[in-house]
Amino acid sequence: MRSRGSSLIAAFVVASTTFSISAAQAASITPAQRLIADYDAFNSEQDPISAAARGDIAASERWPDDSPAADAARYKAFVAFDNRLKALDPVSLQGEDRLNIALIRWRVELAIEGQRFDEARMPFTSDEGFFEEPGYAADNTPIRTEADARHWMARMQALPAYYDQQIANMRRGIKTGFVQPRLIAEHTAQTLQATADRSAADNALMAPFAGMSSSLPPARQQALRDEALRIVETRIKPSERTLARFFHDEYLPASRNSLGAASLPDGRAYYAYRVKSETTTDMTPDQVFALGQSEIARIHRDMAREMAAAGFRGGFKGFVAQLHRDPRFYVTTREALMEKASRLAKEIDDQLPHVIGKLPRLTYGVREVPRTIEEGYTTGRYDPGSPTQGIAGGLMINTSHLDQRPLYELPSLVAHEGVPGHHIQIALAQEMNDMPGFRRDYETTAFVEGWALYSEQLVAEMGMYPTPYDRFGMLSMEMWRACRLVIDVGLHWKGWSRDQAVACLRDNTALTDKNIQNEVDRYISWPGQALGYKIGELTILSLRHQAEKALGSRFDERRFHDVVLDEGAMPMQVLKARVADWISAQKAAH
Repeated sequence: MRSRGSSLIAAFVVASTTFSISAAQAASITPAQRLIADYDAFNSEQDPISAAARGDIAASERWPDDSPAADAARYKAFVAFDNRLKALDPVSLQGEDRLNIALIRWRVELAIEGQRFDEARMPFTSDEGFFEEPGYAADNTPIRTEADARHWMARMQALPAYYDQQIANMRRGIKTGFVQPRLIAEHTAQTLQATADRSAADNALMAPFAGMSSSLPPARQQALRDEALRIVETRIKPSERTLARFFHDEYLPASRNSLGAASLPDGRAYYAYRVKSETTTDMTPDQVFALGQSEIARIHRDMAREMAAAGFRGGFKGFVAQLHRDPRFYVTTREALMEKASRLAKEIDDQLPHVIGKLPRLTYGVREVPRTIEEGYTTGRYDPGSPTQGIAGGLMINTSHLDQRPLYELPSLVAHEGVPGHHIQIALAQEMNDMPGFRRDYETTAFVEGWALYSEQLVAEMGMYPTPYDRFGMLSMEMWRACRLVIDVGLHWKGWSRDQAVACLRDNTALTDKNIQNEVDRYISWPGQALGYKIGELTILSLRHQAEKALGSRFDERRFHDVVLDEGAMPMQVLKARVADWISAQKAAH
């Protein structure tokens, strides 16, 4: 999915909406409830992009503040919240208050621990970064009135200052040696130069003006469009050119030759922190590596069974080579790939009520990845919508390099990025209007990506993998995530080369070369992020097996999935406690 608010991209940008309390409640509010309300308001202030997507007018003209002064103020706020958390009587916490406080405590302690690493110095990865914030914001900015247009143009005017702030942060990274590897910086430099070279009319910031409401007279629409175009020409394009020159003249020469995070200043401590942050566990890098090795061995055994079921008598590499050259597993037009993905999405939609009790109201569409960014983009992603703004979620399909997009991987991709994966989980969280805002938009990798990977297995129960080739494709996708555990730790902890990382995927999966190259660069640029998928999936699977064993014939799959999803994303330890409480309640009820 598109990932905003990564601790690698900003110091602590977390989406939320103020959690309101009535005047009648104010008189009897507890210290815990006051802390929850204050924390929620604080988080809402920190992320104006997500706040504006939910209709916050005050936020709709701002960009995030990632300056050192703002970072210092955030740290001071976190310490204050931590002191208030420590003063709470744990015995007094009940129900939702207990869960809210547990989630706040995890996030505050993690933010305090991460302060020392000053991650704002390195605000981009191989395919994500601060320079994509304008596109994300544009995607969630409908213009229905002239006031909407004015707010958006005010935000456009403010963008150069936001870019200047990021340049200052990266210069601090250059000075302290906290920079991306050269191969990552080179790709980003190319992306930024291409953006700078693009015409003003094609700028992402112009997108909201392409779909203005028909309630605005055509002449007024054109006048607003012309005014916005002048802002792009006079403010945005010069800023984009400045950013491209900075990368070419300053960042590239200062980028590092080493790949792993351990080579950064205080790098081994930094990577251990990243492992904790992304897995939401206390696992060490070496424990993660060992888990990855055991998962690779297990999945290989399952793959061998599917190869035999397909009637193949050779080895793994021979079977993969056959898959790569067999034309029946590839389409020859972009439209055909979109049609295949769309049909799979609707087939899964048809089965969803059988496995999930509570489904979101927000719909989703199947969309092409924009061709301007498809070259370095992953095979597919999810683009969150906005129930408040009336914007559907988007299952994004990369339709470039069709000889690298095998159909045997498509069911897993649709399940992960669309349904029952990211769209169901994220849209349900967005609709939790009775919850604090920070609960609705929490994007912890282990939960969000763990659920999406679990969903790839879940659709097997829907009959989405009818042939040995489909099932092998599913296993290849799972193997990909198991390899991530080994590759990420290998690169950032054990000193692996890029060739070693590529070989792990090439030797163990059916991924095509284009996908392998893009994925390895992503892991290099984003330490630890790749670990959350398998850790989260295995945790959810383990909890399901515990519930099945404890409840026997009383186990309800639909209710179990509701329990996992209907309180929003959370760290794995908190999820374990929640499911344990549910199992106990179910046993007591019978």
